[in-house]
Amino acid sequence: MMNPKALFLNSLKAGLMILLFAGCANPPAPAEEKVDYPDPANNPLSKVMLMGDWVPEDHHQINYDSLPKVPSEHVVVSDVKPVDGVNQHNYLIFHKGKYWIMWSDGPGIEDRVGQRVKFATSMDCLQWSEPQFLTPEPPNSGIGSEFYGTRTDKGLRWISRGFWLRDGELLALASLDEAGGFFGPSLELHAFRLNPVEESWEDLGVIYDDAINNFPPQKIPSGEWMMSRRPYNYKDTEVHFLVGGVDAIDQWESYPVLGSDSELAAEEPLWWLLPDKSLMALFRDNRKGGYLYRSFSTDNGRNWSKPIQTDFPDATSKIHGLQLSDGRFVLVSNANPKQRDPLTISISEDGMVFNKMGYLTGGRRVDYPHVMEHNGYLMVAFSGGKQSVEVLKIKISDLNNL
Repeated sequence: MMNPKALFLNSLKAGLMILLFAGCANPPAPAEEKVDYPDPANNPLSKVMLMGDWVPEDHHQINYDSLPKVPSEHVVVSDVKPVDGVNQHNYLIFHKGKYWIMWSDGPGIEDRVGQRVKFATSMDCLQWSEPQFLTPEPPNSGIGSEFYGTRTDKGLRWISRGFWLRDGELLALASLDEAGGFFGPSLELHAFRLNPVEESWEDLGVIYDDAINNFPPQKIPSGEWMMSRRPYNYKDTEVHFLVGGVDAIDQWESYPVLGSDSELAAEEPLWWLLPDKSLMALFRDNRKGGYLYRSFSTDNGRNWSKPIQTDFPDATSKIHGLQLSDGRFVLVSNANPKQRDPLTISISEDGMVFNKMGYLTGGRRVDYPHVMEHNGYLMVAFSGGKQSVEVLKIKISDLNNL
């Protein structure tokens, strides 16, 4: 008869063998990989901005030709290729039963002495009126100037900066500075007011000195307006955001995005309001790293998190996007890091991370997008090779097929 000690040891061995075989048959499930998901307050330094089973591990290896094509109606509003001019910096708005579009128009590519801003109108965003000048000739820099059409600080230029609907009044913004580089020391941002009877524009003067915005002001939760600001020497300082514009169109406070000159070469900011009332800003990086940068603000644009390089690819090009009336966010950009071709549209449910992407137009240089939503359609204005102003009219329902 086996003694109690031996019986106990045999029982223990048998139990261990059962556990061992059970473990082999049913190994523990691997822990789910934790995604470094962004959060404006708790995780503003996350790099995650593009996710999906279709996205390759190296986000620079997306096959853009294989993206789903988004159907659209297409129209050319203005084309200055025959005169070797420039058409870019496109902006759209719908006001008083009409679509309005504005852009920079000048002699040669790009932003040379004598450049002005033009506009046109449409009832359906497809049939457009003949373009007209919105701004006057820049001072002493018109066609009769010896410096007209050159790049020099001895002449001035206007640059289109977008429509601002403020208290029911339609304003158009344009910057004025020397045409030698980006930007001249006399840089100033002007507002023009529409005379709706004559469809002419009155210069209301400077609304902020030493500033060029990227997109027109939008309301933030505090009730104030906000827009980006680049001072003339922004490459050596920081990109700023202007907050104010409530009591008067020229009353603003300027807040820097610290690190926008050291972490990257920040250019052409885009921002929007997130569902939690935080603000998110995106930046093109002129160091050509091939990805967008991102920053958050949780205090109505007064302070911003350090800009972080995301995993969203970019061709070092201007971007634009907005929140649709159905709650989704869309971003139109040149996502191909190799070139400004094609123009793509990406969709996000929360405004921070995108999981769908579609092909809008391409096969040539297409850039400088501006997007607006109206009556079930998405309108995308863009420039073709910096020499044509073009518009795509897209049914928002067609975005569901991405």
